[in-house]
Amino acid sequence: MTLKIYNSLTRKKEDFSPIGNGKDVLMYVCGPTVYALSHIGHARSAVAFDVIYRYLSHKGYKVKYARNYTDVDDKIINRASEEGVDAKELAERYIRAFDADMDALGVAVPDVRPKATETIGKIIELTQSLIAKKYAYQSNGDVFYSVRLKKDYGKLSGKNIDELEAGARVDVNEDKLDPLDFALWKAAKPGEPAWDSPWGPGRPGWHVECSAMCLSHLGDAIDIHGGGRDLIFPHHENEIAQSEAATGKTPFAKYWLHNGFVNVAKEKMSKSVGNVLNIRDVLQAHDKEAVRLFLLGSHYRSPLDYTKDSIKEAEAALERFYKTIQRIEEEWTADIIVPALQRGNAVIDAMDDDFNTAGVIGAVFKEINRANKLMDEATDSGYKRQPATVLPSPPRGEGRVRGKLETIRALCKEASSFLGVFGSTPEEFFKRRKTQTDVSPEEIERLIEERNTARRGKDFKKADSIRTELLEKGVALEDTPKGTTWGVKRRFP
Repeated sequence: MTLKIYNSLTRKKEDFSPIGNGKDVLMYVCGPTVYALSHIGHARSAVAFDVIYRYLSHKGYKVKYARNYTDVDDKIINRASEEGVDAKELAERYIRAFDADMDALGVAVPDVRPKATETIGKIIELTQSLIAKKYAYQSNGDVFYSVRLKKDYGKLSGKNIDELEAGARVDVNEDKLDPLDFALWKAAKPGEPAWDSPWGPGRPGWHVECSAMCLSHLGDAIDIHGGGRDLIFPHHENEIAQSEAATGKTPFAKYWLHNGFVNVAKEKMSKSVGNVLNIRDVLQAHDKEAVRLFLLGSHYRSPLDYTKDSIKEAEAALERFYKTIQRIEEEWTADIIVPALQRGNAVIDAMDDDFNTAGVIGAVFKEINRANKLMDEATDSGYKRQPATVLPSPPRGEGRVRGKLETIRALCKEASSFLGVFGSTPEEFFKRRKTQTDVSPEEIERLIEERNTARRGKDFKKADSIRTELLEKGVALEDTPKGTTWGVKRRFP
């Protein structure tokens, strides 16, 4: 099956064919604006494109993958001012935090991770080119892009210029010739970061930063450009306009991919609502592999709803998976031989259909169910369940079971290579689960003392309630002659 990708630019699935018609692929994904800790929505985008990167590599493509940091922006400047720190210092702090979160999620490090502040020279050069070609103009130290001069403006978002003007959802700025025009360069304001330029000291606009970083590191035309659905307009639309106008090459990116939003209990994440979930808070409460499985459990273009139950379901699914793998290893073979799979299996078919990770996960668990059924039936038939090293020539029936189990393991291993889940050993997974709890050691000790007080007062109902509360949170108590001890247990039986 040929790899098919849904292209936001054409609004349809297309056969994937790199610009060079070879195996080299250039991919750019918009990264974070680093002014705060990254949330679960950032995780969704990062994991989705990590899987796309891994899968293209799995299919034999040589991918050059760039994901940027926007490290100069109004939000960064405003947050730095609130905290009384330098904007660069704040940005670097959150770059380190983002990198740590990505590492915890198992996201591969892109080949290139450019920063806007390290690309100022290219930004100025790009802006100069647009002025020379009459696509941009300067006004009082600012430089603006003339949207109406790009005749196909709106081709990505499907927005019409006349409709945009009627909607008037643009900033009012007397220096603009047209309210729809956007800033390529902003004149310096007191106390803000600034760089010298032909138009005086200032800093870049947001949209031009990504164009400059992409052009600098990947070239004038790339295969894949990705990001969240919220970036389609105006950010990606403006990237197309300024990049194609400057280089004269169309298309700037052949395929545009956009991931869906993450809602929290069916509500959009919002600081005003107070439901923004930081990645590290989620990872403190839940297994990292389960978080990744949850993020991949829906198609990357679909919306995703985060609830505590949805993460628990992912944890329970992983527990079922690793219990089955453990059973295969302990009961049926010691030295599992994982044969090469033919292309065209269920996980490959799903991924070739616009990176359908939900389909891959479904195929894996179908095989896990099949594995348990095979082992149950073999046991009921009276086959000896001994390691392969003990039975070099197992009975014919048992040999067929071993072969089928090995094929199932091979499919799971292949899926793991690009999903980034199902790759632990059962021992590793259960060890992680045993060291997880939502309760701090201080809180555990406080509740134990409260329970001891209740027991001394013969309030056994309250004492039992505290024990149950802790057990539900993964903490088991044991009463000994020397006092009460505690340990963290797996939260699912």
